Amino acid sequence: MKTHTIDAPNGAIAVRESGGQGPAVVLVHGNSSSSRAFSRQLNGPLGARLRLVAVDLPGHGESADAKDPSAYSLPGHALAVRRVVDALGLHDARFVGWSLGGHITLEMAPDLPKVRGLVIFGTPPVPSRGASTVSSPEAMREPFLPNPAMKFTFQEGLDNSEAAAYVAAFFRSGFADVPSFYLKDALRTDGRARSGLGSSVERGLYRDEVAIVGDLKIPLAVVHGGDEQLVNGQYFGSVPMPSLWRGAVQMIPYAGHAPQWETPEAFDALIEAFVGDTA
Repeated sequence: MKTHTIDAPNGAIAVRESGGQGPAVVLVHGNSSSSRAFSRQLNGPLGARLRLVAVDLPGHGESADAKDPSAYSLPGHALAVRRVVDALGLHDARFVGWSLGGHITLEMAPDLPKVRGLVIFGTPPVPSRGASTVSSPEAMREPFLPNPAMKFTFQEGLDNSEAAAYVAAFFRSGFADVPSFYLKDALRTDGRARSGLGSSVERGLYRDEVAIVGDLKIPLAVVHGGDEQLVNGQYFGSVPMPSLWRGAVQMIPYAGHAPQWETPEAFDALIEAFVGDTA
């Protein structure tokens, strides 16, 4: 596996790249995580066949903490990922976004005219109709489940027990094979990345994701874990997605919010099929 450091306006961005020579796939991780969340893809059979490029978002993993807190908004994160895309010539890649990474991928979509397709998982497309609507608790109630761990999403400081509770919610209840790096990544994350993201969301500083998926002309794959603890799977049925791959949300049984780790064979098979269908 190769590693890169890409200069960006708000600090260096760390990138991991698998050894595969196939089509390029950009992987964008979730809140308080890192590119290590995709270790089973980068170091496994999928990474041996495809060119997987996984980004550490600003303030996460091995990337620098942002100089300007505005970098932790969805547009700020999208700008950082775009810098990687430009530096490595990934404009016609497929993009796979997990949780926050899916929201960043949707934020970027209108600015990536050559992209082959998008995959989002753990990511319910949410509307943006201005701060008065977005900031209300009701606006977030339908897309997400009332899991107590959701309160840590935008909380700046996390102690060890809070970070552990947040990480536990990534996986199906009772899942035991959780590597220690998930907790380490949550504790490493710049706290301003959570609070800054929350502040920007409250002010409605992101694109209308429902409008974006409704207007997409490229294939959009939506993957959902059957034992998801954070995202309401029924919500997807209320969002028009004309370019939805295979005409349906792709359910992965026995997976929670992180199927790329919990059920890697099923997850990888979907990604490889999507790459083949978007050739």
